[in-house]
Formats: sequence, C-alpha cells, structure tokens
Amino acid sequence: MAFYERYVKGDYTSYEDFMERFSINVPEKFNFAYDVVDEIAAMDPDRLAMIWVNEAGEEHRFTFQDMKEQSNRCANYFASLGIGKGDRVMLILKRHYEFWFSILALHRLGAVVIPATNLLMEKDVAYRIEAADITAVVCTRDGQVADEVKKAVEHKGFDTTLVMARGEEEGWHRFDDMYDFSPEFARVETDNSEPMLLYFTSGTTGMPKMVQHDFTYPLGHIVTAAFWQDVIPGGVHLTVSDTGWGKAIWGKLYSQWMSDTVVFTYDYDKFTPTDLLEKMQNYHITSFCAPPTIYRFMIQEDIKAYDLSALKHCAIAGEALNPEVYNKFYELTGIKLREAFGQTETTVVLGTFKWVEPVPGSMGKPSPGYRVCIADDDGNDVHMGSVGEICVRIDDGKPVGMFCGYYGDPERTHQQLNTGLFRTGDLAWMDEDGYFWYVGRVDDVIKSSGYRIGPFEVESALMEHPAVLETAITAVPDPIRGQVVKATVVLNRGWEPSDALVKELQNHVKKVTAPYKYPRVVEFVKELPKTISGKIRRVEIRENDSKKS
Repeated sequence: MAFYERYVKGDYTSYEDFMERFSINVPEKFNFAYDVVDEIAAMDPDRLAMIWVNEAGEEHRFTFQDMKEQSNRCANYFASLGIGKGDRVMLILKRHYEFWFSILALHRLGAVVIPATNLLMEKDVAYRIEAADITAVVCTRDGQVADEVKKAVEHKGFDTTLVMARGEEEGWHRFDDMYDFSPEFARVETDNSEPMLLYFTSGTTGMPKMVQHDFTYPLGHIVTAAFWQDVIPGGVHLTVSDTGWGKAIWGKLYSQWMSDTVVFTYDYDKFTPTDLLEKMQNYHITSFCAPPTIYRFMIQEDIKAYDLSALKHCAIAGEALNPEVYNKFYELTGIKLREAFGQTETTVVLGTFKWVEPVPGSMGKPSPGYRVCIADDDGNDVHMGSVGEICVRIDDGKPVGMFCGYYGDPERTHQQLNTGLFRTGDLAWMDEDGYFWYVGRVDDVIKSSGYRIGPFEVESALMEHPAVLETAITAVPDPIRGQVVKATVVLNRGWEPSDALVKELQNHVKKVTAPYKYPRVVEFVKELPKTISGKIRRVEIRENDSKKS
C-alpha cells in the first residue's frame, strides 16, 4: 500500500471512477515533516528519499532517517537563532540539498517558508523582505545573490537574521553550524489553517502577488505524483526545477515521497540537454517532469544514443505544450507526454491523468475536487467550443491544496476566494469529449481587425516549421487593424535569419491555421525572455517593442 493511501483511496478503475470516488481524508492536525517524513523513517529508516548530484560529480544519497535527523538538527539551529512559529523565512538555496533540510525544519517549527530564486537583485530582495515581513534569509554563497541580500538589508536597515550556506562571511551565521545540534526535536503543534508556505508569483506582469498556503497543502498534491506524473513506487523521479519556483514543491518533495518514489536532484547552473540525458541514463530515471523549453531542446539531440529504457512516464507543465514537441518526443522515445495545468494558487487543476489518453495540444481534463468551468466575464458558463476564462467554482468550498489567501491583500483574497468563483486569468475552450484546450493569458490575447487571436495557436503553427526552436506571439499596435500579430522567433541550428525565411514562416502559418492569424511582423532573436520558472515573458517583449516605437 502506498503511503498516500493513508489519506486517499487508490484503487480507481477509470477516470470517471477517479472523479467520483476520490477524496482526501484530512487529519485534524497535519504536518508533513512529522506525519510523512518521520513516519516513513520510523517504518523504514533506510528507505532512500533523495539522490543528489552536482555538475562536479559530487553525489549524496539521503535516507528518510537522514532527512529526519538533519532537519531536526536544522530546526534546533534555527530555533537557537530566534526563528519560531509564524516567522517568515526566505530560502534562496538553488538546488542544494540544504533546501530540503531547511524547509522540513521550518515546517517543524511552524514557520512560514518563502522559497526564492537566486536571480534576485537588491531591489527584489528588499521588496520581498518588506512586503512579506521576512525575519530571516537562508541564502547560498554560490553566485552573487548573497551580496544582493546583504546590500538590501544594509541599505534598508532591516533587522533580518542572515544565514549563509556553502560559505562564511562576516555578518552571516554559518548554516553548517546546524550539524553541531541534536538530531532530536520535540514536535511543535500546528493547526491545519495556519500558514506554512508563501510564494511570490513569477510576475510575468506587474509586481508579484504573495500566495499563501496552509499546512494541508501537501495533501492536495497527492494527485500530482500518483495520478498525473504517474511515478513508480521504488522508482526515481526527476523534476527539472530550481527550488525558488513552485514547481520544485510540485515535483521534488511532497507528493513524490508520499507516492513511495525517490527524488533525484541535479544541482546545476546552466542547462545542457546532453548532461541531463546522461544523468537520466546513468541514474535510471523512471519518471520525468519538465517545462516545454526542456523538451524542445532535448528533441534536438540524439536521444536514441542514450539508454532511457528505465523511463516509463513523462509529464509537462509550466506552459502549454505545442503538439509538434509532443509528436517528436513520442517518435523518439515512444512515451506520450502528459500535460497538466495549475497555478501557484492551486495544485493540479487540469491534467492528463493515468486513465486519460493524451491528446497533443490539450491540457487534459479536470482534477478531482476541482469544479472547473469555462466562464464569461459575468461568471456564466460559455457554450462548448467557445473561448472563455478557466475558472474554479468554490461556492461550496475550495479544494484541498488551494491557497488560503494573498498575504497583505485582503481585497484580492476576498475577490478570489469569497465570491464563489476563482478566476485563473487563462483562456481556453472545452471540446465535446471534455478535453480543455489552451488559448492564452487574458492579457495576451490579440485583437486584430475584429478577430480575437490566441497566441498559443499561432505559436503551435510556427513550431511545426523545422526552422523554429521557440517562439513567442505578441501584439504590436497597427493604425488600421488596431493590433497585428508579431512572432519573436529563436531558430534551430543550421538556420539563418532572412527575408525569405520570414515569408516562408508567414506562408506556413497561413496553411496550418486560419490565414488572418499569420504574423505580419517577425523578429529573430537568440533567446526569449523568461521567468526563472521557464515561462516566456511576453510582457517584456511588448515593453521592448514600445520602447522602439
């Protein structure tokens, strides 16, 4: 019996059965560190929890007993620094194993964890410390982010406790001092409704929101590993994600351990597809999850040169998946990519679950517990096949795992959680078989000559051309049409920009989709602007275009 079956039933026979019978038995008081990590350590202390490797070839294998003891030491150390229940602590630890020690330790203390990317600059750090009332920062010495943290604290005069991992400097406490503390720690009682985790959204537009989750959040992710990623008990799972992004929590901790699979962590700075394929081969990865960008680069390599025979299931998230990438990966590996849709505020909202046949380009079907609809501006369901906003009806309660509010923003929280309808800000349509099809962000839809054009469908059309590695579709102002479609394109190896290629790409789109959707403007670039989570920042492209005009 899988560990998660303490909380849910696992014997489903079909998607319909899954939707009808799935429910989560939430304990009166749940804390992942005590009730999962410590329980597994008690039952099977030598069970492998994580394999960690880095670019230099260093390797560590941590059992659940290791995770229990090291996080206990870390909790004792943090407590000695004055960190306690309710304190907000920012973790900037890249893919270092110290992240796992720290997040479990903070769960034990009842503190609020704020994961953050190592790409933050001084102003970003200062904004986060002030906005979220952060009392401590645990930061890697690797790279320049520690310098940015120190400047932010000194220039703003913050009274912030600073802890440095993988280095030591004046003004910082040494993370490694935690190893001198006891591996025993008395349980701190936490209530399910108390805040446990806070994420600054990736901020593709405007300043990031502060999304807060309570202690039941890990239970909401049981669906993630067990029924979408379809991890293998006793297998090895790899999710490509920096720990500063919410996807790390989706794929490198909660649900994987509850589903009895080992987490594989590759600590690297620069993504190289051949390095990743080599690790997948050498460590016999059985399940894999990554954003579309990773797959786009992987299919350009000679995948068949690597022994991926252990690999059984692959999932994709972060952005919508272009059918061309799906088809090429399937051709090379025989594995059908399983897409899902969710947000920082949620767990898996839509997914291609284990009983759902993947359809290239579709996000799949609703997750159990989520009453998903496609709604118009007034909150009414649109007709089948019509485009509207992906929404979740929560008038009779929100699903386990959905966020508990935006920190410091009661008005936005009320609007999203107390009006009966959670709006995602993403547009889609549903077909007659119940599959959902992505169109684009509400703010990204292009209005040209009376037509509404979703960027994703044009991007998918362009991706079918062999010259195109990646592309982003945005709008540029036009005096006659209001807006016209612009394609910003990254070319595959062996292709060079030219006027002839522009014409060829335009004609290709006209043949693949409705001719009025073709990009009237095409710009070739070396790379697309992206968030740390790998999402394309179309807003940055638009801002750069406005500066040129």
